[in-house]
Amino acid sequence: MAKTMILCLLWLSIALALTGAYDPDLLQDFCVADNTSADTVKVNGFPCKDPKTVKASDFLFQGLRNEGSTNNIFGSLVTAGNVEKFAGVNTLGISMNRVDFAPGGVNPPHIHPRATEIAFVVEGTILAGFITTNNTLFSQKLEKGDVFVFPRGLVHFQQNIGPSSAMTITAFNSQLPGAQVLPFTLFGSTPPLPQDVLVKAFRISDKAVKKISSKFAPN
Repeated sequence: MAKTMILCLLWLSIALALTGAYDPDLLQDFCVADNTSADTVKVNGFPCKDPKTVKASDFLFQGLRNEGSTNNIFGSLVTAGNVEKFAGVNTLGISMNRVDFAPGGVNPPHIHPRATEIAFVVEGTILAGFITTNNTLFSQKLEKGDVFVFPRGLVHFQQNIGPSSAMTITAFNSQLPGAQVLPFTLFGSTPPLPQDVLVKAFRISDKAVKKISSKFAPN
């Protein structure tokens, strides 16, 4: 009986640890990020401004107002509203992005390691989807006003399949969800992945790896 109780407590501890694996709970009303602080140590957040110096404008972010330029290889642009840009969300466990798409533009396959994402289609027609860990694709055509959720840590994408520009607003349950855009992660890392790894992983030639890598080389 005692052994069973110990095992139960062990599994409960593991479960509680997993449920707390997102941004930590607040220990104060707010903690507006002090991005000018000389303190370089950041543990699940940025240093806090002195509450006496905090203003209402610290909780305002206007960076999602304007359309982003989609004149790039993907025909899309993500404008981030995370803690690095929006000091007021520090320690609050939330953030938002704006994604603009040219016709045919794609937000390429990517991963957010620290957050679930939910997308709201403001304009246009979007094909959205994610791939599970057993390689099952779930995809859906979205129209203006539709909402779609991407589970945390799964590869996902969005593409504008309409005849005109499109735009989505996305929200995350993390102040800094992180993003690994797979083409850049695999073919544009610094230092680069060994070429032989990419050759064997994708079953392509050395020449093909070099050609693809040249398109995603760091600036």
